[in-house]
Amino acid sequence: MDDPPQHDDDADALLERALLDPDASAAVALRIAGLALSDALTVVFHGRRDLGTIQTYVAHGGHRAGDALAARELLRVPCDLDLADAGSRGEAEQLYAEQARVLRDALQAADTVLAIWHDALSAHAGGDVGVDRSVELRLPLAAHRLMPVALVDREQRLTVAAVCSARTLAQGLPPMGIACAQQDVAHVYALPDDPERCLDDFAGRAAAHARQMGERLDKQEVSVRRFLELNDPDGFGATG
Repeated sequence: MDDPPQHDDDADALLERALLDPDASAAVALRIAGLALSDALTVVFHGRRDLGTIQTYVAHGGHRAGDALAARELLRVPCDLDLADAGSRGEAEQLYAEQARVLRDALQAADTVLAIWHDALSAHAGGDVGVDRSVELRLPLAAHRLMPVALVDREQRLTVAAVCSARTLAQGLPPMGIACAQQDVAHVYALPDDPERCLDDFAGRAAAHARQMGERLDKQEVSVRRFLELNDPDGFGATG
């Protein structure tokens, strides 16, 4: 998969230039309200001739036409519009409507499943679960995020987020899943999987990783000790 984009001053400048040059770019917003966990999201489809794609972004809240959004508020989602097969304006409008519905359905499904995970994770963690609405996450998820919402178990330092594969919306509903991540450990589960089973499975994966890391560190410590003993005439490896 492609690396996730960086949201910085260059991205802000890019969007600002796009708004100042309407002949070279256009943006269309799609508001999705009534979500179980996210409340409301806004999808921004942004097309530029020099980029060659109609890129997709997701932001918090129900924004309207004319609202100002900084690049740092936008999550880049690699599920872009593809209107190349349209032979007329009417066909382009139809393709846009179909593909926008695909993304809307994906976001609604992911938000519903993430809300179910919130309840399961709260029971698993004893209630100390927060909702992180940051565009950038500190932990790599091994997949692309679908929405700027993540669950955080602070005690276990576990992050749970909805993810997707990169593909155009013309290909239909993108493959989606739920990613669990701790430092150095990440795994993606199918969206319909049982959250409790997934949490138990991930706990096992994290424990196995911790054991492997411990064994690796022990071997490294022994290796360093043996190396140092090579320089000790009274120690291991002395030739006499």
